[in-house]
Amino acid sequence: MVQHLIDLLWADHVEAPRAGRRGPRSRLTGTEVVDAAIEIADADGLAAVTMRRLGERLGISTMSVYTHVNSRDDLLVLMADATRHRMPRPLFAQKDWRSRVRAVAEAERELFLSHLWLLEVTDPRTALGPGAIAQYDHDLHAFDGTGLDDVTRDAAVTFVLDFVRSAARAIATTPVGMGEEWESLGARLDRYVGDDFPLATRVGAAAGATMQAAYSPDHAWRFGVERVIDGLAVLVQETPSPGE
Repeated sequence: MVQHLIDLLWADHVEAPRAGRRGPRSRLTGTEVVDAAIEIADADGLAAVTMRRLGERLGISTMSVYTHVNSRDDLLVLMADATRHRMPRPLFAQKDWRSRVRAVAEAERELFLSHLWLLEVTDPRTALGPGAIAQYDHDLHAFDGTGLDDVTRDAAVTFVLDFVRSAARAIATTPVGMGEEWESLGARLDRYVGDDFPLATRVGAAAGATMQAAYSPDHAWRFGVERVIDGLAVLVQETPSPGE
């Protein structure tokens, strides 16, 4: 029996009407199937998540996997939502809005780095699950007291999270030890560049000498997240809270 993706996403969170089923009850739950798929993706990447591989891991046939999830595309949505449902959410307490936004960005970055395969899941239906909606609600509160209207608040959250995805992708794809490799590559490149690009040569050398910054995604992260927050500050200043 095919179940709608929405019903699968929310099955463990609300009591929904269930159509009658014939035959014995499955010994596996949908959560167990999704968890097994996440384990495969964490270990071997998203391409390794196939219905056959999942069935082998669970000790069931490939066709039996389809009694829990309609398709691989639906499975990826369920996996993404499960990780978001379980991710630690930073406590805002009495933090100022800048600290709250920074905490949101750090939490999202940690989620991606813990589950690199999430960077490959771009299905817009990932926004429909309980994990995604709970995170969305939480992240919107980072802008409490800033005076942003609802549409701008939504755009601000999207702006922050889009930056985080891009930064996490850079961290995930940058080869380890690139800084050391650049030292030998740079010497060879100098033979061709010479004095043709003096500004690029000077700035590149200065950046490379400072913690190999030009080739450090972590440095780019710290720089970028502060610039994102600085950019949002213009909106906050222009739209003060009522009564200010």
